[in-house]
Amino acid sequence: MSEPTVAEAIESIYGSLQANNEDLDIHIATLKAAMAREGVKEAVFDPAKLAQGNRSGRKLMQAYFRQRGVKVAFSG
Repeated sequence: MSEPTVAEAIESIYGSLQANNEDLDIHIATLKAAMAREGVKEAVFDPAKLAQGNRSGRKLMQAYFRQRGVKVAFSG
């Protein structure tokens, strides 16, 4: 079985956010590992796909992910 790509890990995080943050920390760890493998410095999320895509929600998400070692940016 191959390791998930950054894009696949981000999709898993979208699903987790929609499912009341179920297994979010596991998906963040998977994303962090995928980013290291692919040499990606930051994960880019689409605010429209977030449960709370407003500024407050985005800042909270950035802080939570930063505590786990993942830099987050937003498209659009």
